[in-house]
Amino acid sequence: MLEGKTAFVTGGSRGIGRAIAVALAKNGATVIINYCGSFEAAKETEEIIKNNGGMAYLLQGDVASSSDVERMFAWIAENVKRLDILVNNAGITRDNLILKMTDEEYSQVIDTNLKGVFYCLKHASRVMLKQRYGKIINISSISGIHGNPGQVNYSAAKAGVIGMTKTLARELSSRNINVNAIAPGYINTDMTVHLKEEIKAKALETIPLKRFGEGEDIAEAVVFLASDKASYITGQVLSVDGGMGI
Repeated sequence: MLEGKTAFVTGGSRGIGRAIAVALAKNGATVIINYCGSFEAAKETEEIIKNNGGMAYLLQGDVASSSDVERMFAWIAENVKRLDILVNNAGITRDNLILKMTDEEYSQVIDTNLKGVFYCLKHASRVMLKQRYGKIINISSISGIHGNPGQVNYSAAKAGVIGMTKTLARELSSRNINVNAIAPGYINTDMTVHLKEEIKAKALETIPLKRFGEGEDIAEAVVFLASDKASYITGQVLSVDGGMGI
C-alpha cells in the first residue's frame, strides 16, 4: 500500500509512535523514527521493523527545538531525498489543575505538543510543495475536542493542532497534499498505565466499546490516511476513541 514512500514519525520510539512506525513499515514505507532521549526504545522499534523485513532509520532530535527540527529535515533531504508522509506524534503531559499549574508545566507542553508540530509542518511543507505530493497526519487528542480536567495545557495544545490541521489543509490542497488529524481516546500507553485505578474505571464508563484502545488502533487509521485510498480526505479530524464522542 505504501511501497516506495518515505515516512517521518516524530516520537516514534514507544507507545503510539512505535505502533505507527511499525504499521507504516509493514505496509511498505521506509520509516524515519524520531526520538528525543530514549535511544534504547527507538532502537527496539527499529529492530522490530527490520526483523519484519522493513526499512528504518533513527533520527535523534527534540521537536520543541527549532534548530533540532531544521537539522533533522536537512538530514532527511541529504540522506533520503524525499518525504511522502509526516506523522506528528511526539507529545508530553504535565498534568495539573489550573490553580496549581506552573508556568514551566504549561510551557513545556505547549513547546513540544504545539510548537513542535508547527516546526515540523513548516519544514515538511517546503519539501512536499516541491514534490507536489504529501500526506500529513497530526496526532491530536479527544482532550483537544472535549477538554479534560487537569489538562488545560495539553487540551490547549491539542486543540491548536486541530486548528493548524484545518488551516494547512486549505493552504496545501492545491499541491496534492492531504492534511488530517487523528484524535485518540484512552489508549494503553506509558501515559495511561500510571493512572489510578479509580480514574481508569471512571474513564471506562464513558467508552461505549468498554475497553481502552491499543496503539495499533491508531496506527491502522494513520496507514489509511497516509495511503492514496484517502486521497479525497483532507482537513478532517478522525476520533479513534471507542465512541467517547457520541
